[in-house]
Amino acid sequence: MNMQYIRSIRIHWDRISEESYLRRIPALDGLDTLDFHSGLTCLTGENGTGKSTLLEALAVAFGFNPEGGSQNFLFSTRDTHSELWQAVSLVRGSRRPKDGFFLRAESFYNVASQVDEYDDGAGFLNGYGGQSLHAQSHGESMLALVRNRFRGDGVYLLDEPETGLSPQRQLALLIELIRLEQHGSQIILATHSPILLGAPGAEILSFDDDGIHPTAYEDTESCRVTKAFVNGRESLLAKLFDT
Repeated sequence: MNMQYIRSIRIHWDRISEESYLRRIPALDGLDTLDFHSGLTCLTGENGTGKSTLLEALAVAFGFNPEGGSQNFLFSTRDTHSELWQAVSLVRGSRRPKDGFFLRAESFYNVASQVDEYDDGAGFLNGYGGQSLHAQSHGESMLALVRNRFRGDGVYLLDEPETGLSPQRQLALLIELIRLEQHGSQIILATHSPILLGAPGAEILSFDDDGIHPTAYEDTESCRVTKAFVNGRESLLAKLFDT
């Protein structure tokens, strides 16, 4: 059994104002404790269901920069993170991670720019594949980051890392995540990707109007919609366009 660095997250609602929009997110409203049971946890659900909001709060509470990076990244382009992190406490495992990184697709450009800023000519970029992340395509730079910077025995929080990746690149990313998990890392990611959701042994937590609950891979919305489209594209499109 994989021993988690983060065993659970607790939300103290008395620290959140009654007028906060957070109370209007069904999956989060009333949530007191969320436990993690696997080395690889996938958060999934429709846009606006709170998965990225919760992951962001977890990351900030753990000590990561809100826009992404490691705990040593100290920069701010624009403060957009919610107040939820101030109401969050983490129950940590007995192990201490040797590494960690918070990766969010929407601010990946800012993190890549900061990596260039930190490069002092003394080999800082070697930890990211030896060249600027901006000098590569999105897919190549994302994989270079994971392959070179994610050293293992760490905590890696990823918000929709599949953004901009082809199916082949998503498969490559999946392999890297499985490798990290097998070597003692804990990974929590928010994703819509039926490829990443298919990681063997992953715990899948679905966010919807009924709350947050474990779900089987085959029952995720991403899997069901993709399967329906692949297996019955013409009939599905006919229904959608009412032809």
